[in-house]
Formats: sequence, structure tokens, C-alpha cells
Amino acid sequence: MKFNKLALTVALVWMQCKVYSQQVALLDSDKYYVVIGAFSVHANANRFVSYASSLDLQALYGWNATRNLYYVYVLRTDDRYKALLEAARLRTDAAFYDVWIYRGEAAKDTDVRGDIDPVSNQEMTHVVVADSPERAPDISRAPEAQVTGGTATAVANSIDEREGKRFFFKLYREDDESLVAGDIDAINVSLSRKIGTYKGNTSVLVNPDGKPGDVTFICDVFGYRKVQSTLDFNDPLAQDGISQDTSNNIVVPFSLVRLKKGDIAIMYNVYFFKDAAVMRPESHYEVNSLLDMLKENPRYKIKIHGHTNGNAYGKIVYGGDAKNFFSLANSHDGFGSAKELSEARAKIIRDFLVSNGIGKERMQIKAWGGKRPVQDKHSAKAQENVRVEIEILED
Repeated sequence: MKFNKLALTVALVWMQCKVYSQQVALLDSDKYYVVIGAFSVHANANRFVSYASSLDLQALYGWNATRNLYYVYVLRTDDRYKALLEAARLRTDAAFYDVWIYRGEAAKDTDVRGDIDPVSNQEMTHVVVADSPERAPDISRAPEAQVTGGTATAVANSIDEREGKRFFFKLYREDDESLVAGDIDAINVSLSRKIGTYKGNTSVLVNPDGKPGDVTFICDVFGYRKVQSTLDFNDPLAQDGISQDTSNNIVVPFSLVRLKKGDIAIMYNVYFFKDAAVMRPESHYEVNSLLDMLKENPRYKIKIHGHTNGNAYGKIVYGGDAKNFFSLANSHDGFGSAKELSEARAKIIRDFLVSNGIGKERMQIKAWGGKRPVQDKHSAKAQENVRVEIEILED
């Protein structure tokens, strides 16, 4: 009897998939996962778990049937806020730049489902597949690789440096030359496209993402004036001030100066719960940076500007615990205008600073509501309108 080769092949593939489905657990539909990498190849996911374990992370992997990918994760929990906190911690402390949260379809406490950006709290339409053909990394070496970034993307980049160069972005204060924690955004000038975000004061691999040419590096650390440097990616050492260290990293210095009178800085990493004058937990780092800045220079006086997306009236959620500025516990609902919401959000930052020893007389409040948008309120980037700005009145 003759066999149909195509039918036989399909049957064998189906049986292999069935075996894998029995061996690899599906991600639970009612849990939250802090995900550090996504893989299309089972062996690569397994190796990345080994790599994460070498960093003292308790990593596991599961099958995301929606995306047909293996997700490597370090936390599985019922608590959304616990997941947010862990994602924020990893991004800050372990430099897992592209950590995200996967939320099962059956979770009940938020409307956001699937893959969630922990910064914007919005659903992600695309996730980086670390072993996709366009990246083609040799993940088999991941457990032994010296990776500073820590993400699946960083593992891939650390192994294949054929198209990239290693950089060391030195972020330091101009007055005392002490190092400053922060990130660098890289822009491919010819393509007008962002290449990526890289951690400062450590060795990182930068890939120009297309035909190499001029690349602009932007340093925008809260509390300091923005600095940028443009250089030829093909010959970066030709530019004055650029050097190479003993590890062959291209050293790009960023001398940072504290904000001065008249400067206005956006608190990009301060976020609020929906319709609430309560900060989300991942806002801790940036408001503490503002606190440090005010403690460092007692002459600083600031104005806190609050902005919303649009000018509609609606629900306003107020915090219930005066000592906890990052939780909805014991909160209560009110009603008011967008201007009132923006004012309440500016005040919650002021109250946080006062509770930590900053004199109330050093701060003013300005509520704008939706009068000064930076994006169209109906656009995909409308969330950028919801922001707080700090204006330096005296220094």
C-alpha cells in the first residue's frame, strides 16, 4: 500500500507537537507572568532558563498557545501589582530592558489582556522573539555568555556582534564626575528610527538596524539637562572626545548638569492608576529622584504641572491612605473635571515630597487638564498626554 508522503509528514509533525504539548505546560489563563524572553524553539527556551538561573533568577518556561511561543518567566502570580513591581525591579536592578507581563485571558481585575507593557500598562501588539530568523542568534552559548543586558535580546546580541559595535556610555555629573544611573536612546539618523535603549556605565552592543551611518545617542536622565551626541557609526573614533577602552568598548561620555532655573522636565516614568490621583508602584524610582534632587539643593523651588488626556468630566479616584501614595487600598471615588484630576495628581507628588521632608513652601501646583496635549487625544500615543512636568523656579 502506497502512503501519501505529505499526509505522513503532517501526521508525524502533529504527533511531535502532541508530545511537546504534553511535556511543556501551558501558561495558566488566570495568572500574571513576568516574562524575560520569548522563543520559537524549545531548546532555546530551555537554555535561556539555564542562563537566567546563572543570574540567581528562578526561571521557568511555558507555552503561549496564542502566539505559539515559549515564554521564559521569573514570576507567576495572582497579584497584578506584585507582577508590576517585579517587572519594574528587574528593569532597574537587573537591566532586563524588555521585560513584560503576560496576563491570562481569565484574569478579572483589569481590562488589559495578553502581553502588557509594564511602563505604559497598554497591551503589546508585538513581542521580540529572541531566536527569530532576522536575529538568528546562537542561543546555545547563552549560559556561558557574559551579558550585561540580561534579556533574551541581550543574549542574542552578545553572541553575534558581526553587525554591531560595543559601546560604553559614560554618564557622569559635571561638577564632581560621579557616575549617574540612566539610559541612552539610540536613533538611526538616516532611517529616522529608534534603534533601542541601552543602559549607561556598562558595556552594551549597539546594532545600527539597517545601513550604518550617523547615529544619535540621547541621554535624558530625570533631574539633569538632556544631552545628545551624533557620530558616524562606521568610524566613531574619528569624533573628538570619543575613545576606546582596554576592553575595546567605544566610550561615549555624557557630562550631566543639574536642571537650572527655567528648565522644565517631564516625569516620563511617573504613572497613575486609571482615573486616579494615585501613583502606580513603578513610579517609585522617578519621584525618589526628584526627592533626591530637592534634598541635594535646598535652594530649588519647583512648580508641578499636571496634565490629562482631554477635558471631559468623569470619575476621580482619590487615595485613602495618606502614607501610601502608590496603592488603591482604601481609595474612594469622586467626580470632577479633567483639570481637577490633573491638580489632584500634581498634589499627590507634592504630598509625597512633603512627607519625606521637603518644605511645602518650595512647591507650587499648576493644573492644566487637557489644555496642553503633546499628542492627539484620539491617537495611539494619546497616553503621553497624561503626564507631570517639573518646572525649576529657583536654583
